[in-house]
Amino acid sequence: MSEIARRRRTQPPPPHIVYQALIDPDRDPRRPWLILHEDEQRPEVVEAVEPDLVVWTSIWSWRRDARIRFELSGSRRSDTAVCWILTVDDPIPDNETILRMRKRVNVLINAHLRSTFGQ
Repeated sequence: MSEIARRRRTQPPPPHIVYQALIDPDRDPRRPWLILHEDEQRPEVVEAVEPDLVVWTSIWSWRRDARIRFELSGSRRSDTAVCWILTVDDPIPDNETILRMRKRVNVLINAHLRSTFGQ
């Protein structure tokens, strides 16, 4: 698999809270954040190590080989540094497609998820 995008930002809650949100996006129905587009599918968790790592299957029905890896770091009393890494099998998409995929993950994680934590 080839890495095509990576972002690192801080989320306000500690890692175990972010971890729970990533493995169970519907945990709090009053705060939905994994709102998918028509051409997207619900990801499955294919790997998880609490509270440091979550790997999702693709959210794109047209690119099922994609994986989104979330590496979480911080302490139980601190913010969480969330690094997400987007990988795909060959053939690697064109730059426009990569940009679109990167932006979509960034919106889901650094906008929608972040907003559920009051940010």
